[in-house]
Amino acid sequence: MARIRNRRKPVAEMNVVPYIDVMLVLLVIFMVTAPMLNQGVKVDLPKVSTEVLPQDNNARVLTVSIKADRTYYWNMGEEVQTEQTRNSEAAVSLDKLVGAVRGILAENSRQGKKVQVYVRGDKAVDYGAVMAVMGGLQQAGVGNVGLITEAP
Repeated sequence: MARIRNRRKPVAEMNVVPYIDVMLVLLVIFMVTAPMLNQGVKVDLPKVSTEVLPQDNNARVLTVSIKADRTYYWNMGEEVQTEQTRNSEAAVSLDKLVGAVRGILAENSRQGKKVQVYVRGDKAVDYGAVMAVMGGLQQAGVGNVGLITEAP
C-alpha cells in the first residue's frame, strides 16, 4: 500500500494567544497599583510669621470672613478687621455675598476710591469653602485678594 503523506504546510500567522495573556496580567497589575498612586500625602503646614502687606491709605478695605459653619461676614472700613465686629454684615449664601461685593465695588468706584479685599478663614473651615469665596470674589470683579493669617 502506498503511504499517504500528510504534510503540514507552514503557518505564516503569529500566535498571539500568549501575548494576550501577558497583556491581561499587566492590565490587572496596573488596575491594582493605579489607585495607590493617586493618594495624597498628609502635610502639616508650618505656622510662620509674615510681613504685613503694604496698605494704600486712600483705599477702603473690605474684609470677608468665613466662619467654621460656612457663614459669611463682610466689613467695610478704613483698615483690616482681624476680628469680627458688631457692624459686620452677614450673608446667608455665597451668591448674596457676591452680590453685596459687587454693590460695594460699584459704589466705591463711583466715589473714585479703590477697594482692597482681604479674606479671613476659620482654621476649621475646609479649603474648598475658601476657594469658593475667592472664586465668587473674582466673579464680582475683584482682581487681588489678600489672605489674613494669625501669627504663631
